[in-house]
Amino acid sequence: MTIELTDRTEMAGSAELDDLFERLGRMRLPEGYKVEIVEGYVFMAPQPDVHWQTIRRIVRALEDRFGMDAPVTSDVRIDFPGELNGFAPDVAKFADGAEKNELGRRRYQDVEFVAEVIFKGTAENDYGPKKGVYAAAGIPVYVIADPYLGRCRVFTHPQGDDYRSDLSLTYGEPIRLNDTFPDFSLSTAEFPRD
Repeated sequence: MTIELTDRTEMAGSAELDDLFERLGRMRLPEGYKVEIVEGYVFMAPQPDVHWQTIRRIVRALEDRFGMDAPVTSDVRIDFPGELNGFAPDVAKFADGAEKNELGRRRYQDVEFVAEVIFKGTAENDYGPKKGVYAAAGIPVYVIADPYLGRCRVFTHPQGDDYRSDLSLTYGEPIRLNDTFPDFSLSTAEFPRD
Protein backbone atom coordinates (compact mmCIF):
# COMPACT_ATOMS: atom_id res chain seq x y z
CA MET A 1 0.00 0.00 0.00
CA THR A 2 1.32 3.48 -0.90
CA ILE A 3 0.12 6.79 0.52
CA GLU A 4 1.17 9.99 -1.23
CA LEU A 5 1.84 12.95 1.04
CA THR A 6 0.67 16.38 -0.05
CA ASP A 7 2.92 19.42 0.20
CA ARG A 8 5.89 17.13 0.62
CA THR A 9 8.31 19.77 -0.64
CA GLU A 10 7.57 21.83 2.47
CA MET A 11 8.19 18.85 4.75
CA ALA A 12 11.88 18.07 4.51
CA GLY A 13 13.37 17.45 7.92
CA SER A 14 13.60 15.10 10.83
CA ALA A 15 10.82 16.91 12.69
CA GLU A 16 8.47 16.27 9.76
CA LEU A 17 9.44 12.60 9.70
CA ASP A 18 8.87 12.43 13.45
CA ASP A 19 5.40 13.91 12.98
CA LEU A 20 4.55 11.50 10.16
CA PHE A 21 5.74 8.46 12.09
CA GLU A 22 3.85 9.63 15.16
CA ARG A 23 0.65 9.92 13.11
CA LEU A 24 1.24 6.51 11.54
CA GLY A 25 1.81 5.09 15.03
CA ARG A 26 -1.65 6.25 16.07
CA MET A 27 -3.27 4.50 13.11
CA ARG A 28 -4.48 0.95 13.41
CA LEU A 29 -1.94 -0.76 11.18
CA PRO A 30 -2.22 -4.43 10.28
CA GLU A 31 -0.07 -6.70 12.42
CA GLY A 32 3.06 -7.95 10.71
CA TYR A 33 3.48 -4.94 8.43
CA LYS A 34 6.57 -2.77 8.14
CA VAL A 35 6.13 0.97 7.55
CA GLU A 36 8.69 3.18 5.82
CA ILE A 37 8.75 6.60 4.24
CA VAL A 38 10.67 6.67 0.97
CA GLU A 39 11.01 10.01 -0.79
CA GLY A 40 7.90 11.32 0.92
CA TYR A 41 5.72 8.28 0.25
CA VAL A 42 4.49 5.95 2.97
CA PHE A 43 4.89 2.25 2.21
CA MET A 44 3.38 -0.57 4.24
CA ALA A 45 4.52 -4.07 3.36
CA PRO A 46 3.71 -7.42 4.97
CA GLN A 47 6.58 -9.44 6.38
CA PRO A 48 6.05 -12.98 5.09
CA ASP A 49 7.76 -15.90 6.80
CA VAL A 50 10.35 -16.31 4.01
CA HIS A 51 11.24 -12.65 4.56
CA TRP A 52 11.87 -13.06 8.27
CA GLN A 53 13.79 -16.34 7.81
CA THR A 54 16.20 -14.59 5.43
CA ILE A 55 16.63 -11.64 7.80
CA ARG A 56 17.27 -14.05 10.68
CA ARG A 57 20.04 -15.82 8.76
CA ILE A 58 21.74 -12.53 7.91
CA VAL A 59 21.55 -11.29 11.50
CA ARG A 60 22.93 -14.58 12.82
CA ALA A 61 25.85 -14.44 10.36
CA LEU A 62 26.64 -10.90 11.49
CA GLU A 63 26.44 -11.93 15.16
CA ASP A 64 28.61 -14.99 14.53
CA ARG A 65 31.28 -12.79 12.96
CA PHE A 66 31.02 -9.62 15.10
CA GLY A 67 29.57 -10.97 18.37
CA MET A 68 26.19 -10.91 20.08
CA ASP A 69 26.74 -7.32 21.22
CA ALA A 70 27.43 -6.07 17.69
CA PRO A 71 25.26 -3.04 16.88
CA VAL A 72 22.81 -4.75 14.49
CA THR A 73 19.15 -3.81 14.03
CA SER A 74 16.21 -5.08 12.01
CA ASP A 75 13.24 -2.98 10.90
CA VAL A 76 14.32 -0.03 13.05
CA ARG A 77 13.81 3.50 11.71
CA ILE A 78 16.89 5.34 10.48
CA ASP A 79 16.55 8.81 8.93
CA PHE A 80 18.58 9.10 5.74
CA PRO A 81 19.47 12.17 3.72
CA GLY A 82 17.14 13.41 1.02
CA GLU A 83 13.53 14.43 1.03
CA LEU A 84 11.63 12.52 3.71
CA ASN A 85 13.56 9.26 3.90
CA GLY A 86 12.71 7.36 7.08
CA PHE A 87 13.81 3.83 6.21
CA ALA A 88 13.58 0.71 8.37
CA PRO A 89 16.21 -1.53 6.75
CA ASP A 90 15.60 -5.25 7.09
CA VAL A 91 19.12 -5.49 8.54
CA ALA A 92 21.55 -2.71 9.44
CA LYS A 93 24.98 -3.08 11.04
CA PHE A 94 26.58 -0.05 12.63
CA ALA A 95 30.21 0.74 13.35
CA ASP A 96 31.54 -0.42 16.70
CA GLY A 97 31.21 2.36 19.24
CA ALA A 98 28.45 4.12 17.29
CA GLU A 99 26.24 6.13 19.58
CA LYS A 100 22.63 7.13 19.22
CA ASN A 101 21.71 10.74 18.53
CA GLU A 102 19.97 13.10 20.95
CA LEU A 103 16.60 11.55 20.03
CA GLY A 104 17.84 8.06 20.90
CA ARG A 105 18.04 6.94 17.27
CA ARG A 106 20.87 5.40 15.30
CA ARG A 107 22.59 7.67 12.78
CA TYR A 108 22.91 6.80 9.10
CA GLN A 109 26.53 8.02 9.20
CA ASP A 110 27.41 4.99 11.36
CA VAL A 111 25.85 2.33 9.09
CA GLU A 112 28.40 -0.09 7.62
CA PHE A 113 26.10 -2.74 6.12
CA VAL A 114 22.49 -2.82 4.97
CA ALA A 115 20.46 -5.77 3.71
CA GLU A 116 16.98 -5.66 2.25
CA VAL A 117 14.86 -8.70 1.44
CA ILE A 118 12.66 -8.19 -1.59
CA PHE A 119 8.91 -8.04 -1.25
CA LYS A 120 7.18 -7.86 -4.64
CA GLY A 121 5.16 -4.76 -3.79
CA THR A 122 8.15 -2.67 -2.71
CA ALA A 123 11.01 -4.11 -4.78
CA GLU A 124 11.22 -0.90 -6.82
CA ASN A 125 12.26 0.96 -3.68
CA ASP A 126 15.08 -1.46 -2.88
CA TYR A 127 16.58 -1.35 -6.37
CA GLY A 128 15.78 2.34 -6.98
CA PRO A 129 15.53 5.15 -4.43
CA LYS A 130 16.94 3.20 -1.47
CA LYS A 131 19.99 2.08 -3.45
CA GLY A 132 20.68 5.69 -4.44
CA VAL A 133 20.18 6.98 -0.90
CA TYR A 134 22.35 4.24 0.63
CA ALA A 135 25.15 5.03 -1.85
CA ALA A 136 24.86 8.79 -1.27
CA ALA A 137 24.98 8.15 2.49
CA GLY A 138 28.27 6.26 2.00
CA ILE A 139 26.98 2.85 3.17
CA PRO A 140 29.91 0.55 2.22
CA VAL A 141 27.84 -2.63 1.65
CA TYR A 142 24.26 -2.98 0.44
CA VAL A 143 22.86 -6.50 -0.08
CA ILE A 144 19.51 -7.25 -1.69
CA ALA A 145 18.19 -10.79 -1.19
CA ASP A 146 15.47 -11.84 -3.61
CA PRO A 147 13.63 -15.01 -2.51
CA TYR A 148 11.50 -15.00 -5.68
CA LEU A 149 14.52 -15.25 -7.99
CA GLY A 150 16.84 -17.03 -5.53
CA ARG A 151 19.47 -14.37 -6.09
CA CYS A 152 21.41 -11.71 -4.19
CA ARG A 153 22.73 -8.43 -5.50
CA VAL A 154 25.72 -7.05 -3.63
CA PHE A 155 26.58 -3.38 -4.01
CA THR A 156 29.91 -2.07 -2.68
CA HIS A 157 32.18 0.95 -3.12
CA PRO A 158 29.66 3.81 -3.01
CA GLN A 159 30.37 6.79 -5.24
CA GLY A 160 27.88 9.62 -5.48
CA ASP A 161 24.38 8.18 -5.60
CA ASP A 162 25.43 4.79 -6.99
CA TYR A 163 27.79 1.91 -6.28
CA ARG A 164 30.86 1.17 -8.41
CA SER A 165 30.57 -2.57 -7.78
CA ASP A 166 27.39 -4.56 -8.49
CA LEU A 167 27.67 -8.34 -8.10
CA SER A 168 24.83 -10.78 -8.74
CA LEU A 169 24.99 -14.17 -6.98
CA THR A 170 22.67 -17.17 -7.03
CA TYR A 171 21.48 -18.50 -3.67
CA GLY A 172 24.06 -21.05 -2.58
CA GLU A 173 27.04 -18.87 -3.54
CA PRO A 174 28.73 -17.11 -0.61
CA ILE A 175 28.84 -13.33 -0.40
CA ARG A 176 32.49 -12.52 0.28
CA LEU A 177 32.86 -9.14 1.94
CA ASN A 178 36.57 -9.27 2.77
CA ASP A 179 37.22 -5.82 1.24
CA THR A 180 35.03 -4.20 3.87
CA PHE A 181 35.01 -6.77 6.67
CA PRO A 182 38.11 -8.97 6.87
CA ASP A 183 37.30 -12.66 7.29
CA PHE A 184 33.57 -12.22 6.69
CA SER A 185 31.62 -14.25 4.18
CA LEU A 186 27.83 -14.44 4.24
CA SER A 187 26.45 -17.85 3.31
CA THR A 188 23.32 -17.85 1.18
CA ALA A 189 23.02 -21.66 1.05
CA GLU A 190 20.15 -21.72 3.53
CA PHE A 191 18.30 -18.63 2.29
CA PRO A 192 14.68 -19.71 1.74
CA ARG A 193 12.94 -19.25 -1.60
CA ASP A 194 9.39 -18.21 -2.26
